[in-house]
Amino acid sequence: MAGGWAKDGAEQEQIERTLDDAVELARSRLPRGESRKHCEECDDLIPEARRMAVPGVRLCVACQNEHDKKQSNVSSYNRRGSKDSQLR
Repeated sequence: MAGGWAKDGAEQEQIERTLDDAVELARSRLPRGESRKHCEECDDLIPEARRMAVPGVRLCVACQNEHDKKQSNVSSYNRRGSKDSQLR
């Protein structure tokens, strides 16, 4: 139930937009193209099993872990903007 200036169903629309944004972000991070045989970062050999499992892979496991750590520091946009959600 929406309150104030929001129309009925506004919460569901916010949830759907947030999910759509998350899916779009995840898809944009998927590797594309042909897999590399050597890591872009450290030039180590990328195992055949990894190249088969992750089409378009460009980084070895160690470098991918570092890359993922840096990416996880990026926070999502808070559409709701309420004081309650900002305090968490």
